[in-house]
Amino acid sequence: MSTTPIADLALLSDRHSAALVNRTGVVEWLSFPRFDSPSVCGRLLDDAAGHWAITPTASFDTARHYQDRTMVLETAFVTPTGRVELVDALAVGAAGVGHALGADAPHLLLRQATCTAGTVELAVSYAPRPEYGLIAPLLSPVEGGVSARGGAEWLVLSSPVVLAVDGPTATGTLTLEKGQSVLFGLHRSTLEQPPARVWPQAELRKSLEDTVAAWRSWSALHQAYTGPWADLVQTSGRVLQALSYQPSGAIVAAPTTSLPEGVGGERNWDYRYTWVRDASFTMNALWVAACPDEAADFFAFLTTAAAGSLVGGDALQIMFGVGGEHDLSERILDHLAGWRGSRPVRVGNGAWRQQQVDVYGELLDAAHTLRDQLGQLDDATRAFLIACADVAAQRWREADQGIWEVRGEPRHFLYSKVMCWVALDSASRLADLLGAEVSQAHRWGVTAAEIRATVLEQGWSDKAQAFTQCFGSEDLDASVLMMPIVGFLPSDDPRMRATLQAVTDRLTDQRGLVYRYRTQAGLDGLAGEEGTFLLCTFWLAQAWAMAGETGRARTVFARAAGYANDVGLLAEEVDATTGELLGNFPQAFSHIGLVNAAWAISEAERVSGGRSLRPPGR
Repeated sequence: MSTTPIADLALLSDRHSAALVNRTGVVEWLSFPRFDSPSVCGRLLDDAAGHWAITPTASFDTARHYQDRTMVLETAFVTPTGRVELVDALAVGAAGVGHALGADAPHLLLRQATCTAGTVELAVSYAPRPEYGLIAPLLSPVEGGVSARGGAEWLVLSSPVVLAVDGPTATGTLTLEKGQSVLFGLHRSTLEQPPARVWPQAELRKSLEDTVAAWRSWSALHQAYTGPWADLVQTSGRVLQALSYQPSGAIVAAPTTSLPEGVGGERNWDYRYTWVRDASFTMNALWVAACPDEAADFFAFLTTAAAGSLVGGDALQIMFGVGGEHDLSERILDHLAGWRGSRPVRVGNGAWRQQQVDVYGELLDAAHTLRDQLGQLDDATRAFLIACADVAAQRWREADQGIWEVRGEPRHFLYSKVMCWVALDSASRLADLLGAEVSQAHRWGVTAAEIRATVLEQGWSDKAQAFTQCFGSEDLDASVLMMPIVGFLPSDDPRMRATLQAVTDRLTDQRGLVYRYRTQAGLDGLAGEEGTFLLCTFWLAQAWAMAGETGRARTVFARAAGYANDVGLLAEEVDATTGELLGNFPQAFSHIGLVNAAWAISEAERVSGGRSLRPPGR
């Protein structure tokens, strides 16, 4: 089983698929050609599930970073005899510059080793294992590399050094002297596509140069944030872009599956899909961290994916495959041991069948924030957004599984009610853009007022001195921190301030990081504990900033941001005992929280009085 700390991983993306590389130069995760494709390298979940390592043979120290304004990883290995730099990237294609980043990605993993001092011997170990490690492919030496066939995969490794093939694994060593540089490339195709091939050194070098230039061209066009923590915010913006699927405009929650919320536990889920909620939050975060020119692509994708699902008042499916697929049925991969023995390993996600009525709010809130980027909506998108508002108005009284996708009984979650209010409030403000009838917009406003009154009456607990998780409950839930963030109540409302204090005092661990809720309450029907949630901690920082408490906000923000790894990536959770990162990685939600909290603190410090804040347009 893999024991690599999650914080040791770094993300590569071509906006189609993803790879994760550890600090020792091992590719522990690689999926071609989509984020949700079966892995080719899956050592992250089982030692026998495939890897590709380029590592010094001698002892070494490591330092790494992303090259400036890119998602191209550079790792420096310093050995007793010299220094070598390993540059890793998923090629985005020569034409994929600016807004078209990744448009013609060739499904090619690039690795360049350059000796910058002395001499360094490197060991290469190549063990592809398609279909999550089920297939040990047939490896064959070819001129300039190694060919691998197995199942539906055709893989060709371009190698500047001859590798010895032993069954399904190829190995070799090479020694580099100062000034020498070599490139490797792993190219993938299917049996229906033109075959994968050996790439000459000059082509690999040009592809790497194009990839660096493409990421920089995208950053130059999109990233203008200059407020506090600009480096972290801009890194988060690039991570969110890296988690977007270029062909459709979909956005995945994370590029991995089954990295656990608790070591050895069963809270292991597949996050390689696009959640309506997460993707809508991403659009809002990109408003800050990167000009969201892709907003129209996202709404076009969602309109197409959800076409017909709201007919007759049916509920909106909460998540889709990156190509718009509806059926995400969950299954267990029994042959994989799981990260640190955390089983089961799941692919697919059964939450696609759940009702979560909050999704209408996140979606319409994003549309409202990004109305300037959306331009003139087509008839289908207008009809879709109007249907979302109408269904929110019809279904807000219903119990659901809520934002945390509990697998227990549906409840009347406060957050879900608040987000239905957001849906109707946003739709009312967008009525002209949507072409809604005056009477329809009026009905939305009336229902929004009814929801607001109900939440204020039934959502507050005198005993807890806070807004709580569910109507009639005394349990705290971090999602209520969104009430001021979405404009339902100002942060300086006495009830809201009391809620912020209650969360600070009673829903945090010893480090001051926020739990989403207390698992011992039996809410989710699952065994075991989970860590604190970085998103929720950033929510607390954002809410304090909006209350004018910028000192407290900065303190909370620094706690959460301090868990970013050495290349600025965040997981979903932090182990409350060890402080180690947990959960699928990197996690879009956490980076969204960082971006929005940094922006709120910046605005609170800029605007006198710390008034309640929202991005322009709400």
